Amino acid sequence: MTDLAAVKKSQQVMWAGGDYATIGARILIASELLCEAADLRAGQKVLDVGTGTGNTALAAARRFCEVTGIDYVPAWLERARERARLEGLEAAFVEGDAEAIPFPDASFDVVLSTYGSMFAPDQERTAREMLRVCRAGGKIGMANWTPDGFSGQMFRVTARYIPPPPGLKPASRWGTEAGVRELFGDGIASLRVARRELVFRFRSARHRTEFFRAHFGPTIKAFEALDAARQEEFTRELEALAERFNRSGDGTLVLPSEYLEVVAVRR
Repeated sequence: MTDLAAVKKSQQVMWAGGDYATIGARILIASELLCEAADLRAGQKVLDVGTGTGNTALAAARRFCEVTGIDYVPAWLERARERARLEGLEAAFVEGDAEAIPFPDASFDVVLSTYGSMFAPDQERTAREMLRVCRAGGKIGMANWTPDGFSGQMFRVTARYIPPPPGLKPASRWGTEAGVRELFGDGIASLRVARRELVFRFRSARHRTEFFRAHFGPTIKAFEALDAARQEEFTRELEALAERFNRSGDGTLVLPSEYLEVVAVRR
């Protein structure tokens, strides 16, 4: 049986590597679109699970919601607080785990997560926690990478070089309607999903690899675990994948990455 607690500790170290804020700055639009999809209303109590450096929490705060963001990487929360202060937004940021959300039952009108809680190792427990803290009739909104989009494929390539623990379910399960329905089960009264694209733009495929290698914790850790020959092989495969998705036509990289936008109503 997979030791999920050990997996989580390893994840915390991995995600804390690099400078995630530079990655988060390039996915802001997904948070804004998710808040619109969830049709947030001023005054609603909103929780952002796996807030990172606060993208979705701050998007909800711009809509005058009463917002809390949780994450298990303290340094990210400090960055989120700094952003809220600089932007003049009101939001609370609390250290917390998607698998053990530190709030009572039915505390929130809306529970959101953008490329966050999908990575928690115990998927069933994560789904139960999101349901637990959402009031009856409230909404759960998520943005999750699909298995077949660029990001889902990138994680699959990485797993060939750095295999995940045996028995660990892929995070991209959250990026399928069937997976979301299975995880939330009869805890939801309705589910609406839409496939969307987040487009990354870089000078080239090599530029994208160098950028992620410098800033993105999972990529940093993957390269650190490989010898020089395997690093070069990994680089070639990542760049070939990026070029396969590239739609620029001009030598730069215009990279669409598909994700599943989820809006569920709590039963």
